[in-house]
Amino acid sequence: MPKLQLFRYKGAMLLSLGLFVAGLVLGSLNAEFLQSLVAGEVDKLREISGGLAANKHPELQFFVFIFLNNVIKSVLVIWLGAIFGVLPVLFLLLNGLALGFVVSASGAAGNDLGELIVKGLLPHGIIEIPALLIACGYGLQFGGIVWSSLFSGGGRSDRPRREWRSFLSSAGGATLWVVILLAIAALIESTVTYNLMRN
Repeated sequence: MPKLQLFRYKGAMLLSLGLFVAGLVLGSLNAEFLQSLVAGEVDKLREISGGLAANKHPELQFFVFIFLNNVIKSVLVIWLGAIFGVLPVLFLLLNGLALGFVVSASGAAGNDLGELIVKGLLPHGIIEIPALLIACGYGLQFGGIVWSSLFSGGGRSDRPRREWRSFLSSAGGATLWVVILLAIAALIESTVTYNLMRN
């Protein structure tokens, strides 16, 4: 199996974490403002969730939906990070905002936050969130390499070529690892989390 070069790209990984935390804080502090903005999306998700739950095999339907949704977005975040890292930045901030909003709004509604975190987020989130952060970290690194290649002033050094070759090889392995981790997270979310939240 290919290795994840997290320490080699630790700057991008830390930036990925920082952007996600920033989104999380902003979402938590602005739940009332975000309520009107995300109400439509929340209603759509509830409708989709209700349709999947009514299926004969809800766990399988949830797994397919969650897995494909997360994998498609994560793969796009890695490889479209080449557009100067814009997509990973937006993805991190929006996902942080969404999670912060959900937790804050649930607390404001009088729900048990401990139960929400332990039953609804932690079982799958402990794998899913790091996988998404890794995907975004690679996307940010890709954007940085493109930026550096275009605006570094050129020169005869073959360093940019080595960086491209090393990154593309590593990013291919990272994509595989992210898909595997998200498959595990989707399996947990569609079984363990789903049944915990139903009870």
